[in-house]
Amino acid sequence: MSQESSLRSLLSDSPLPQSEARLLMAYILEKYYQLPRSALLSRDDMVLSLEAILQWQELQSKRLAGNPIAYLIGKRGFHDIELFVAPGVLIPRPETELLVEIGLQEIERLHGPVKVLDLGTGSGAIALAIANANPHALVTATDQSSEALVIARTNAQLLKLEARVQLMQGSWYGALSDNAQFDIILSNPPYISALDPHLKQGDLRFEPVSALTDHASGLTCLEAIIAGAKDHLNPNGLIVLEHGFDQSDVIFELLLKGNFRNIKKHQDLSGHNRAVSARA
Repeated sequence: MSQESSLRSLLSDSPLPQSEARLLMAYILEKYYQLPRSALLSRDDMVLSLEAILQWQELQSKRLAGNPIAYLIGKRGFHDIELFVAPGVLIPRPETELLVEIGLQEIERLHGPVKVLDLGTGSGAIALAIANANPHALVTATDQSSEALVIARTNAQLLKLEARVQLMQGSWYGALSDNAQFDIILSNPPYISALDPHLKQGDLRFEPVSALTDHASGLTCLEAIIAGAKDHLNPNGLIVLEHGFDQSDVIFELLLKGNFRNIKKHQDLSGHNRAVSARA
């Protein structure tokens, strides 16, 4: 093969943004050559095999068609862990790390074993990030999707956290026993309105629609979680909910009507209202 098949030339000729091309090529190097991402620079004159080039071309084509990079390479970094992801689950977003940070602060405040509930866990991102970061966290994570739970279990095994993260199938609190109580409830539920045009744009086109929208106003899942929270929160327990960019006032009011205390709005790194917390 000619130098036209070298890492340097393949990357420079790629129609993708360089940041995306490098992510895909790093995946190729790991898969076919067990090389780290640093080889993109240190081995940029390396000539790829025909098999690797065909895979590279396929990945490029799929990305140009809009397929999310996380699905193409099968993984996504989140907080301090790496998660296996596939089309059956929502791709974890950096914004959701805010819930993890708030949860970890509460665990530090409480000391000792702390019971945490993650509702609608998907890939297990929130539950596993918390369990990984603090050994005192005893996490229960629920999801109604059997496909999502297969992926979450895989991640729990890969991260060796099966002993501290219990995965259960059911819609919200429906997976739990009536007397199950927790110190912290966290959730990133479907909160996009069914009419939101973003559902037909970008990565969202490829993600499971039931993980993005409630097929209604975008509030029904949040309302259900708030309505059932006090039945499963210990006294002074903390609930933290991720929401859409324009929903913080509505969520604040729902928590107020539910007689929650210490209701607070939280902003993500972009300065957008992204989560609301409250105490039972």
